[in-house]
Amino acid sequence: MRIGLYPGTFDPVTHGHGDIIRRACALVDRLVIGVAINRDKGPMFALEERVEMLESYTKAIAQETGCEIVVHPFENLLIQCARDVNASIIIRGLRAVADFEYEYQMVGMNRALDNSIETVFLMAEARHQAIASKLVKEIARLGGDVSKFVTPDVEARLAKKVRT
Repeated sequence: MRIGLYPGTFDPVTHGHGDIIRRACALVDRLVIGVAINRDKGPMFALEERVEMLESYTKAIAQETGCEIVVHPFENLLIQCARDVNASIIIRGLRAVADFEYEYQMVGMNRALDNSIETVFLMAEARHQAIASKLVKEIARLGGDVSKFVTPDVEARLAKKVRT
């Protein structure tokens, strides 16, 4: 069984993430979505909420693709998380050249820690390349329409967060 790990904060999950998830499912039998517990980033959504949103979002993708999708919170090194879930592939989404510079450094460090785990980069579809969770949250905070970027469930959760 080919197992891939797609890590991120997913604060919140967007259609850009969904695009990468859907295409990653074509590469693996089981896709583990690693939800990073990153206290330094100060996420808008609690870990439990991000896990719920991802489980809801990926249910239809799993049915469409036949890929087993598991949502897995983690707080250790990415390479250790990959080992923990028996992943042979780390999947990373790229939107722009600026993403590549950071990811290039990460691959080098991960390869130094465990060169048996490959990293695969997937470019988001052109219509999703501008979508970033940070920007979606800012648009929601300022009263803008985020319906093009997230599911109705995530949109409702964002609206609730910015009202409180």
